[in-house]
Amino acid sequence: MNITLEHINVTLKDIDKAAEAFIDIFGWEIRWQGEALDNGRTIHVGSPNSYLALYTHKEQRQQEINHKTIGNLNHIGLVVDDLNIIESRVKNAGFKPYNHGDYEPGKRFYFDLEDHFEVEVVSYP
Repeated sequence: MNITLEHINVTLKDIDKAAEAFIDIFGWEIRWQGEALDNGRTIHVGSPNSYLALYTHKEQRQQEINHKTIGNLNHIGLVVDDLNIIESRVKNAGFKPYNHGDYEPGKRFYFDLEDHFEVEVVSYP
């Protein structure tokens, strides 16, 4: 049996800005957008095989968000061919890369979108 992750759904304040960042940095495209649960709005941004469902609602609530919060999405990890090119795109999009690492099984760095949404970018040899 072959199982593939199709999508991850995350709630953010400004899904248009987040979608634009994923398009600019990773070359993704909008697969679908429209009305969603409870009069909210969703943008599906990604590749032909997988995507992020970016959800927003007018009645948002902030919670303590960190790696100790049960049920919290700590980060998403994206594999790229050229870490340097993607890091340049991250910087050009106005985000700050941090926590660079070069250890088995690959090289990586992280950056945060709005709303504490952390993205890990990794490249394997």
